[in-house]
Amino acid sequence: MTDLFQEADGGTPLAHEEREGLLQTWITYRHELNEAEQANILKASAWGRRRRQASAVDLMTEAFAKSLHKRMLGEVWSWAGTYRRSSRNIGIEAHRIPVDVPMMFDDVRFWIEHRPYPPDEIAIRLHHRLVAIHPFPNGNGRHSRLMADLLIERLGGQAFGWGGGLLVDVSELRARYITALRRADDHDLAPLLAFARS
Repeated sequence: MTDLFQEADGGTPLAHEEREGLLQTWITYRHELNEAEQANILKASAWGRRRRQASAVDLMTEAFAKSLHKRMLGEVWSWAGTYRRSSRNIGIEAHRIPVDVPMMFDDVRFWIEHRPYPPDEIAIRLHHRLVAIHPFPNGNGRHSRLMADLLIERLGGQAFGWGGGLLVDVSELRARYITALRRADDHDLAPLLAFARS
């Protein structure tokens, strides 16, 4: 059994005040937290996919991103759906988030409308930019992967496989994912595209 707040390699550690936002008092171990979050995320995924009337462009908004995060983690964390206010080991400075997120979505909507990249690459660029910004206290990787899946489905493609497993635990799969993200940081999207489609 692991400490409740111990993060996997490359995970975002929570600040003390964010840890206080745990809503489920029965959760005492990390595996219980992972299970509670995953159950919430499955509901959010179904909710996002039921929004069939929404186009790809409609989903690429700050309001939708916040709503999706709230639905993903809102039964577990009080801060779900709100931007982080503290510094992290990854991501931009917190005060830049409310400006950078809308600018990122402007870019993604442009890509959707003008198609300078193939659909898979548009979705992976969205994923990478969201992870790089790291707007929320936690759940950024899971949130950005679901956003990418919803986008690629709206663009007529299939949801990504993301290596075929859960990426919340320390594993060889998570290590491959983190390596692919770091290569994307260096402007090489090919490993992240390959990982997403594996």
